[in-house]
Amino acid sequence: MGFEDRRLSQALPEPALPELAVAEAALPGGYPVGLSVVVPVYRGAATVGRLVEALSALRPEGGLEVVLVNDGSPDNSGEVCRALAATATIPLTYIEHARNFGEHNAVMTGLRHARGAYVITMDDDLQNPPEEVLKLYDHARLGGWDVVYTRYAEKKHEGWRNLGSRFANRVADMLLDKPRGLYLSSFRCMSALVVAEIARYRGPYPYVDGLIMQVTQRIDSIEVMHLARAEGRSNYTLKRLVLLWMNLATNFSILPLRLAILAGVAMGLLGLLGAVAVVIEALVGSGTPSGWASSMTTTLLLAGVQFLILGVLGEYVGRAFLSANGKPQGVVREVLPPRAPAEARLVQEDPAQ
Repeated sequence: MGFEDRRLSQALPEPALPELAVAEAALPGGYPVGLSVVVPVYRGAATVGRLVEALSALRPEGGLEVVLVNDGSPDNSGEVCRALAATATIPLTYIEHARNFGEHNAVMTGLRHARGAYVITMDDDLQNPPEEVLKLYDHARLGGWDVVYTRYAEKKHEGWRNLGSRFANRVADMLLDKPRGLYLSSFRCMSALVVAEIARYRGPYPYVDGLIMQVTQRIDSIEVMHLARAEGRSNYTLKRLVLLWMNLATNFSILPLRLAILAGVAMGLLGLLGAVAVVIEALVGSGTPSGWASSMTTTLLLAGVQFLILGVLGEYVGRAFLSANGKPQGVVREVLPPRAPAEARLVQEDPAQ
């Protein structure tokens, strides 16, 4: 399967339903809305309002809803999101986590509250232009894809984060059953089928892309714009990226365990060769065999590999222990559901309300 842009031969139809009438007419298949946009919010008070305003102006086929998940943000994102829920002219659901659980955990919570035939996930920092949402949605809907990822001609992240993203994708190529070369971005569109399946996962360490690869291979990719951050700086730190790699490596693959076995076998063979060399030296040489330095080097090398293997095993055992003890994937403190269409019309007609 290739991932070059495909020109859509069909003319894009005009929206069948305005966003305020979504609750009054269901789509084929029983979905009350055509597109849900799930946005995890963390330190997004300065940008999430502009994002919702831009999304409210879109007219996707079947209508649009927005799901905001405040993942324990330490700023006043909660107050901003509640104000948006009270004045939104489109269906908007606000969900608040009791503490910070991480981006992928927040996305999982949002997916469980999304009602659309397709669901797009995107960040709150405005680096993905909201107008690209229609392009992504129509490509998935008209092309019959289960999942459509986005890729960028030029990413406007810091250099270290771009390197980290490339490394994560190389690791994913090895650990996940995904099309080679597919860029895994957080700006993605999924069908309701995929959303329903991955929402079943209740483990404390979700990795959305790993769950997607377990569900479907009907995946495509399109190129979109990527802008510089409108406000502040990235919430991703080196620690968060390392934790994300660990979720990928230990939750969706046993390759690290197999590598540990191979390392043990390699060290065993090395030790066997060393023993043969010592015996040969003793037989053909004179006096006591020398080699204290090489013996110490070999001992330290073997000890290091053993501790590495124990660390890998410990990570797997620790995660299994926390999962068995019921560590939560996310704790929802509050849910503000979308207001009734009549209320939304009233706000639209009387902005002062």
